[in-house]
Amino acid sequence: MYGDPATIRKILTELGDTWAVVGLSNNRDRAAYGVARVLQQFGKRVIPVHPKAETVQGEPGYASLDAIPFKVDVVDVFVNSELAGPVADQAVAVGADAVWFQLGVVDEAAYERTRKAGLSMVMDRCPAIEIPAL
Repeated sequence: MYGDPATIRKILTELGDTWAVVGLSNNRDRAAYGVARVLQQFGKRVIPVHPKAETVQGEPGYASLDAIPFKVDVVDVFVNSELAGPVADQAVAVGADAVWFQLGVVDEAAYERTRKAGLSMVMDRCPAIEIPAL
Protein backbone atom coordinates (compact mmCIF):
# COMPACT_ATOMS: atom_id res chain seq x y z
CA MET A 1 0.00 0.00 0.00
CA TYR A 2 1.35 3.40 -0.98
CA GLY A 3 -0.47 5.62 1.44
CA ASP A 4 -1.18 4.75 5.01
CA PRO A 5 -4.35 6.17 6.60
CA ALA A 6 -2.39 8.76 8.59
CA THR A 7 -0.72 10.13 5.45
CA ILE A 8 -4.02 10.19 3.57
CA ARG A 9 -5.66 12.09 6.43
CA LYS A 10 -2.73 14.51 6.69
CA ILE A 11 -2.82 15.36 2.98
CA LEU A 12 -6.58 15.78 2.89
CA THR A 13 -7.00 17.74 6.13
CA GLU A 14 -3.74 19.40 7.16
CA LEU A 15 -1.45 20.27 4.26
CA GLY A 16 -3.50 22.99 2.62
CA ASP A 17 -6.36 23.45 0.24
CA THR A 18 -4.68 24.36 -3.07
CA TRP A 19 -4.45 21.33 -5.32
CA ALA A 20 -2.80 21.34 -8.74
CA VAL A 21 -4.48 18.60 -10.78
CA VAL A 22 -2.12 17.50 -13.55
CA GLY A 23 -4.12 16.22 -16.51
CA LEU A 24 -7.30 18.19 -15.72
CA SER A 25 -9.12 19.55 -18.76
CA ASN A 26 -12.70 20.36 -19.70
CA ASN A 27 -13.29 16.79 -20.85
CA ARG A 28 -16.15 15.78 -18.56
CA ASP A 29 -15.69 12.12 -19.48
CA ARG A 30 -12.24 11.96 -17.85
CA ALA A 31 -11.84 10.89 -14.25
CA ALA A 32 -9.85 14.04 -13.44
CA TYR A 33 -12.90 16.20 -14.08
CA GLY A 34 -15.10 14.31 -11.61
CA VAL A 35 -12.39 14.09 -8.96
CA ALA A 36 -11.74 17.83 -9.25
CA ARG A 37 -15.45 18.46 -8.75
CA VAL A 38 -15.44 16.36 -5.53
CA LEU A 39 -12.33 18.14 -4.24
CA GLN A 40 -14.04 21.48 -4.82
CA GLN A 41 -17.14 20.28 -2.97
CA PHE A 42 -14.89 19.59 0.01
CA GLY A 43 -13.41 23.09 -0.06
CA LYS A 44 -10.27 22.53 -2.10
CA ARG A 45 -9.10 25.03 -4.69
CA VAL A 46 -8.37 23.02 -7.83
CA ILE A 47 -5.82 24.37 -10.31
CA PRO A 48 -5.89 22.69 -13.75
CA VAL A 49 -2.49 21.74 -15.17
CA HIS A 50 -2.71 20.63 -18.79
CA PRO A 51 -0.90 21.53 -22.02
CA LYS A 52 -4.06 23.33 -23.19
CA ALA A 53 -4.05 25.54 -20.04
CA GLU A 54 -7.85 25.69 -20.12
CA THR A 55 -10.03 27.31 -17.48
CA VAL A 56 -11.80 24.41 -15.78
CA GLN A 57 -14.59 24.65 -13.24
CA GLY A 58 -13.91 28.36 -12.78
CA GLU A 59 -10.14 28.14 -12.26
CA PRO A 60 -7.63 29.30 -14.88
CA GLY A 61 -5.35 26.55 -16.11
CA TYR A 62 -1.59 26.41 -16.50
CA ALA A 63 0.52 24.45 -18.97
CA SER A 64 2.93 23.21 -16.28
CA LEU A 65 3.47 23.23 -12.53
CA ASP A 66 6.28 25.78 -12.77
CA ALA A 67 3.95 28.19 -14.61
CA ILE A 68 1.66 28.51 -11.57
CA PRO A 69 2.49 31.87 -9.98
CA PHE A 70 1.59 30.85 -6.41
CA LYS A 71 2.23 27.96 -4.07
CA VAL A 72 0.33 24.73 -4.50
CA ASP A 73 -0.02 22.44 -1.50
CA VAL A 74 -0.78 19.15 -3.22
CA VAL A 75 -0.07 17.91 -6.74
CA ASP A 76 -2.67 15.36 -7.87
CA VAL A 77 -1.39 13.35 -10.84
CA PHE A 78 -3.70 12.04 -13.59
CA VAL A 79 -1.09 11.05 -16.15
CA ASN A 80 0.02 7.54 -17.00
CA SER A 81 2.65 5.88 -14.86
CA GLU A 82 5.44 6.44 -17.41
CA LEU A 83 4.98 10.22 -17.12
CA ALA A 84 4.22 10.41 -13.39
CA GLY A 85 7.81 10.37 -12.09
CA PRO A 86 8.82 13.60 -13.81
CA VAL A 87 5.64 15.26 -12.50
CA ALA A 88 6.55 14.20 -8.96
CA ASP A 89 10.02 15.67 -9.46
CA GLN A 90 8.45 18.93 -10.65
CA ALA A 91 6.23 18.97 -7.56
CA VAL A 92 9.34 18.76 -5.40
CA ALA A 93 10.99 21.53 -7.44
CA VAL A 94 8.05 23.95 -7.05
CA GLY A 95 7.81 23.41 -3.29
CA ALA A 96 4.59 21.42 -2.99
CA ASP A 97 3.94 19.69 0.32
CA ALA A 98 2.48 16.48 -1.09
CA VAL A 99 2.02 14.42 -4.23
CA TRP A 100 -0.96 12.16 -4.91
CA PHE A 101 -0.84 9.59 -7.73
CA GLN A 102 -4.32 8.52 -8.79
CA LEU A 103 -5.67 4.98 -9.04
CA GLY A 104 -3.57 3.00 -11.50
CA VAL A 105 -0.69 5.49 -11.44
CA VAL A 106 2.31 3.68 -9.95
CA ASP A 107 6.01 4.60 -10.00
CA GLU A 108 7.81 3.16 -6.99
CA ALA A 109 11.05 5.03 -7.69
CA ALA A 110 9.17 8.35 -7.83
CA TYR A 111 7.38 7.43 -4.59
CA GLU A 112 10.72 6.89 -2.84
CA ARG A 113 12.32 10.04 -4.32
CA THR A 114 9.36 12.19 -3.34
CA ARG A 115 9.28 10.89 0.23
CA LYS A 116 13.07 11.29 0.58
CA ALA A 117 12.62 14.92 -0.51
CA GLY A 118 10.32 15.39 2.50
CA LEU A 119 6.93 15.42 0.79
CA SER A 120 3.97 13.36 1.83
CA MET A 121 3.04 10.90 -0.90
CA VAL A 122 0.09 8.68 -1.76
CA MET A 123 0.06 6.44 -4.81
CA ASP A 124 -2.61 4.32 -6.52
CA ARG A 125 -5.46 5.86 -4.50
CA CYS A 126 -8.20 8.39 -5.23
CA PRO A 127 -8.86 11.43 -3.02
CA ALA A 128 -12.49 11.54 -4.19
CA ILE A 129 -12.93 8.11 -2.60
CA GLU A 130 -10.89 8.90 0.51
CA ILE A 131 -12.12 12.38 1.45
CA PRO A 132 -15.81 11.54 2.04
CA ALA A 133 -14.69 8.76 4.40
CA LEU A 134 -13.04 11.33 6.67
